[in-house]
Amino acid sequence: MQGSLDTQQLDRIIEMAWEDRTPFEAIDYQFGLKEKDVIKLMRSHLKRSSFNLWRKRVNSGVSQKHLKKRSTEINRFKCSRQRAISGNKISKR
Repeated sequence: MQGSLDTQQLDRIIEMAWEDRTPFEAIDYQFGLKEKDVIKLMRSHLKRSSFNLWRKRVNSGVSQKHLKKRSTEINRFKCSRQRAISGNKISKR
C-alpha cells in the first residue's frame, strides 16, 4: 500500500500518526493502513531519533492511539474545530 501513496497522503498519515488523539483505527479507515503498516511507514520516513520519540510517546500513557486503551470520556478523535473526516482518500485542508 505504501508505494501507491502520494506525497500529500504520506504527509497526512505522518501528521495523523503524530497526533495523540488520532487513533490508528482512523488512519486505517481513511487510508487502509493497519497499525503495523503505520509503524513501518514512520520508521522509513522519519529519522531514527524522531521515530524512537514517536514510538515512546505512542506506548506511553499520554497517547490515545489505541481505541481499546482510551478513556471512555473521549468520544471523538479530532479537534472540535477540525472539519469532519469523511471516507475520502485525501483529507480536506
